Amino acid sequence: MPEPFAFAAFRSRQAVMEYESRLKQAGLTPRIINTPHEVALGCGLSVQFDEGDYEKARAVYDTYRPESFVGFYRARYQNGKMLCETLAKYRA
Repeated sequence: MPEPFAFAAFRSRQAVMEYESRLKQAGLTPRIINTPHEVALGCGLSVQFDEGDYEKARAVYDTYRPESFVGFYRARYQNGKMLCETLAKYRA
């Protein structure tokens, strides 16, 4: 079963690329993913990172606060089904 992970959703693909780049500069190992349909928000792409890196990823967000940010989420699997929960939501 896949490990739980966290991700940040955005309304803009440009913001996804920028955030991924900033996370890499901060020493994290992000990757761009399709936004899970359980969240179904934004531009269809999100930035995934290790759940344990959430505080660092949030600190990176806090340094520039992109306009198109939707929120941070955690995804985990239960009985073969993905479940997503909101960690923090800054703009609806």
